[in-house]
Amino acid sequence: MTYHVPQGGLPPQTALTTDRAVFTEAYAVLPARTMSDITASLLPHWTDTRLWVLARPLSGFAETFAQYLVEVAPGGGSDTPEPDPGAEGVLFVVGGELELTLDGAAHTLVSGGYAYLAPGADWSLHNRTGSKASFHWIRKAYQYADGVAAPDSFVTRAQDVEGVGMVGTDGAWSTQRFADPADLRHDMHVNIVTLQPGASITFPETHVMEHGLFVLQGKAVYLLNTDWVEVEAGDFMWLRAYCPQACYAGGPGPFSYLLYKDVNRHVNLTL
Repeated sequence: MTYHVPQGGLPPQTALTTDRAVFTEAYAVLPARTMSDITASLLPHWTDTRLWVLARPLSGFAETFAQYLVEVAPGGGSDTPEPDPGAEGVLFVVGGELELTLDGAAHTLVSGGYAYLAPGADWSLHNRTGSKASFHWIRKAYQYADGVAAPDSFVTRAQDVEGVGMVGTDGAWSTQRFADPADLRHDMHVNIVTLQPGASITFPETHVMEHGLFVLQGKAVYLLNTDWVEVEAGDFMWLRAYCPQACYAGGPGPFSYLLYKDVNRHVNLTL
């Protein structure tokens, strides 16, 4: 699978400052160019690793999740990656090769590799190769529900998950769902949405779910609130609850994005 992999670096001094980066009351767009050396971060207990924080809980905006784009150099990784015992997570590899040890079992993850990490899971991650590896890491505080067990951890690949076409689109708009939508143990979904060239989301979706959308491949014109925005591989869109959204896929190839949304829980009525 070929997905966008961050390159870091800095734009040359001859580059124009004007860009598509924007932060509004309803959405933010972080173009691929914003993932530069000067915006990268480091983490405790990770070696030879840097990351870009794409989303974080932010009062008055999107409050349920954090999303990182992580780059691990050869020999890098962590034996104690997750500091919050109540956090669940998803890892999605976009480049290189990583060794995941999850609850005592070893897994090799390459591009398209996907791991769901249940709250309290025992895991570690290392790059044992001679080339850098890149992955998305989405984290959420798991929301327990009475009488509903927490989900189990699992590992799979995008290549092994068939896309399900949206009704009436003949497969032009499809979603690869890594967790069963009817499984109420899951309080978040992280899926891949793909639109074929010329396909569209033909109505402004407006709903309570927060979104992180990282464009894995292709390009599109995306409706965000009242604005039509051009996006392409490597761009990240961050949508607060109720932000209207729709899109037209531009071609010449498929337009795909990694999508986070919060699901399957009552609205918290107390602050």
